[in-house]
Amino acid sequence: MLPTTSSKGRTSNVRPNQVFPQYLRRIVKWRQMDIEYTFWQMLNLCTSPKVVYQHTKYHKQTKNQWARDDPAFIVICSFLLIVATSAYCAAFSHSVGHAIYTVLSVLIFHFLVTGGILATCCWFLTNSYLREESPNSHVVEQRVEWLYAFDVHCNSFFPMFVMLYVIHYFLSPLLIAHGFIPVLLSNLLFMVAISYYHYLNFLGYDVLPFLERTTFFLYPIGIAIILSPLMILSGFNPTRYMMSMYFS
Repeated sequence: MLPTTSSKGRTSNVRPNQVFPQYLRRIVKWRQMDIEYTFWQMLNLCTSPKVVYQHTKYHKQTKNQWARDDPAFIVICSFLLIVATSAYCAAFSHSVGHAIYTVLSVLIFHFLVTGGILATCCWFLTNSYLREESPNSHVVEQRVEWLYAFDVHCNSFFPMFVMLYVIHYFLSPLLIAHGFIPVLLSNLLFMVAISYYHYLNFLGYDVLPFLERTTFFLYPIGIAIILSPLMILSGFNPTRYMMSMYFS
C-alpha cells in the first residue's frame, strides 16, 4: 500500500492494522507457534535482556513491524502463571471454588487487563510526547504499535513473574513469618522485581530509534528504591499483605 500524507505534511506508513486479527487467530494454533524461540527469549530476558531487543531490531527489518506476530510468548506466560497460581492455591487456599477464582483473577486482571492498561498508557505516552520530531517534512512517520507496547509489558512481566511467583513461592514460609528479617527480605524482593520490570520497559522503548527521552521509564525505579527503606522501617511486609488479600 502506498504511503498516505499525514495532517502535518509528513508521509506515514500507518495503515489499517491487519496484524491483530491474525495474531488472535494464531493463539489457538499451537503448531504455528515458535516455542523454542519463546523459551530462548524468556531465558534471556532474565539474563541478557539487551540481546532480546537486539533481535527485535532484526524482526523489524524482516517483518516490517516491531511487534511479535507470534502469540507463543503470551500463551506460555499465561500457562506458567496458571501453574504458579495453582501451586499457591494448593498450599494456601481453603476451597476449590476459591482456587479457581484466584487463578482466573490473577490471569485475567493481574496479567491481561492490567497489562493492557499499562500498555495503553505507554502507547499513548510514547506516541504523544516521546516521539522525535523530524525537521524533514517528507520522512516516513513512525509510531509505536499498541501490540508492541503490550509485548514490552509481557517481556517486563516475565522476570517479575519469576521473582514474585516462583522464587517468592519457595521463600513464602519465611516471608510470611513475623519479624524484621521477613520484612527486609520481602521488601527487597519486591523492590528488585519492580525495578527490573521498569528497567526492561526502558529497554523496550529505548530500542525504538524514533523515540527520545526514554529515560522517563527509569524514574519509577528511583521511587521504588526510596519507598523500600521506608516500608522496611515501618514494618510493612508486602508478602503478608498480598497473601492476606487472596488467602485470608
